[in-house]
Amino acid sequence: MPVVTVSGNIAGGAREVGEIAARLLGVDFVDQQLMVQAAQRCGVPVGAVAEHDERRSSFKERMSGLFRTFLERSAASGADPLSGATGLEVILSRSYADMALDQEEAQISDQLYLKTITLVIEELAGGGNIVLLGRGSQMILRDLPGALHVLCIAPLKLRAYRLAERDAIGVEEATRQATESDRARAAYYRKFWKVDVEDPKLYDLTVDTSRLTYEIAADLVASAARAKASVTARAV
Repeated sequence: MPVVTVSGNIAGGAREVGEIAARLLGVDFVDQQLMVQAAQRCGVPVGAVAEHDERRSSFKERMSGLFRTFLERSAASGADPLSGATGLEVILSRSYADMALDQEEAQISDQLYLKTITLVIEELAGGGNIVLLGRGSQMILRDLPGALHVLCIAPLKLRAYRLAERDAIGVEEATRQATESDRARAAYYRKFWKVDVEDPKLYDLTVDTSRLTYEIAADLVASAARAKASVTARAV
């Protein structure tokens, strides 16, 4: 039952490597957008993820059940951010930049954000067979036996070119956006976990996507995830 977290700076390849690794492992891949969709609908579009017939329940049912649990736990008051899907959507969709800012009258408290994202990620990981992208998942699941934590890196210049191509913007603007994103991501991790997000001690595996293709990097991740899950299972 592999659990993998994949992290990295913008355009560093974390999303691509995570998606391919999930396919190789035959497990589900969850990113921020998918969690937001689930929060909105208490489920996900059928075509959003691969269905695995051999499982007792589909990923759609799994996500739907998770967010129904959150709605059931919430208070009846509409003022409670957890009282409906819209509130969860706002919490889950907050960017690193948003959460790194210190605001006296923040719409969502740091405590509520961290509690919510922690509960979501812990419940998703509790079922195993999942690859999670970012959102502090490597910190939230750092003590989970058998979980593999991966960092994807690449030089800023290459990431800027990737971002420029992806978003059809100039390289100069892409460099500015990547630099700002890097700064916000670092501040986010310092704020919530008091760590340097680039510290290699936080990860089991670091892959440089300027030296390895996404496919090769994903194959390494899948192999490491299987091996770590197997060792953990034998130790239980």
